[in-house]
Amino acid sequence: MSMMFGFAVRLLFLMSFVCMGLSCYQCFIDPDDSVRLCWGHILSEYNIRNIDACFKTLDRIFNNNPSVINAAKVGRGYDLVLKEILRAEIMPIVEEFDQNMNDDTVYEERLQAAADTFIIMASGLPRASGCFPPCGFQAQGTVYNCMTCQYDSCEFPLDCPLQEITVEENNRTQIWCHVPFVLPSDIQIVWRYAEIKTLLVDQFEEVTVGMDKLFSIPSARLEHSGTYQCEIFSQERSLVRIYYHLTVVPNEVVGHAELQDVFDKALLPAGKFQILPSIPPFSLLRLPSPELLTVCLTSLLLLLFLTLGLLLRWSSKKMDSEPDQTPEPHWNRYAFQIIELEEVTENTIEMACNSFSSPLEDVKTTCLM
Repeated sequence: MSMMFGFAVRLLFLMSFVCMGLSCYQCFIDPDDSVRLCWGHILSEYNIRNIDACFKTLDRIFNNNPSVINAAKVGRGYDLVLKEILRAEIMPIVEEFDQNMNDDTVYEERLQAAADTFIIMASGLPRASGCFPPCGFQAQGTVYNCMTCQYDSCEFPLDCPLQEITVEENNRTQIWCHVPFVLPSDIQIVWRYAEIKTLLVDQFEEVTVGMDKLFSIPSARLEHSGTYQCEIFSQERSLVRIYYHLTVVPNEVVGHAELQDVFDKALLPAGKFQILPSIPPFSLLRLPSPELLTVCLTSLLLLLFLTLGLLLRWSSKKMDSEPDQTPEPHWNRYAFQIIELEEVTENTIEMACNSFSSPLEDVKTTCLM
């Protein structure tokens, strides 16, 4: 009889499980443990045992609780941690309530406390980085969904939209194989090239294989025009394919475009053509900046002060080196200087006259007179 009752209980639980579908509680708790948990559930209002009411309580507290669902949105690999957290809260209650009668109020209190603890601990687990559109297999961006007991992938295509790059001839260009989402550490990058503008994989030829995310062209030529594909692999699995269409513009086309622009502006009506401002005739004779003038004037003043200081120092040293003399009347000093000047003049004239040679004796005599 007891075996039939246990079978009926399990059948009732399985029917409830199918009706509810997968959910946060069913992802981590076995059906047999749930039967043991709800075995002694008593409706206090009618004082009867009702297992179906226990399943509805579990569904309301765990499966239809937005806080529980959001707390379980963890990154890849942390679903096992969620299972450990929930089982650590539910299994002690299962062992305690198995084959024991408890009122529905007790079930409500204990299960709600278990759900609150699960929310707190699960919310502290690492979150997923999220999905970055529009392309690429983003394993790190997948989020665990406890309503389906699976990870929700970003579901983006591998092929990214074509990006346009234009460069002038003989100029350097760089193409980066960059994605906004997190990549694994063991990536391999394959660069391919097609002469035409296309996204068809079979049109490309392999250029390089390695880990270099940068494809550089030192001097772009016309034959470099075409489509470049960057495909990233991880463990031989393709993660993303990025496409760049490169257009190399010839130099003569660039010059022609500039002339055409000038010609188009010249055809504009009067008043609409932007005339360049005329340059004044002496525009090259610009005054230096105020900062430079300040530095120059300061340097000149400093040089002047240093020169005056040296002159004062030199004059003071000269006055100290001369012997003290008794001051004389100014008229005696001037008379003495005049007498000295006359003596020096006579001596100079005599020496000059003696220097003449003998044939010029007449000149010498006249000189001495």
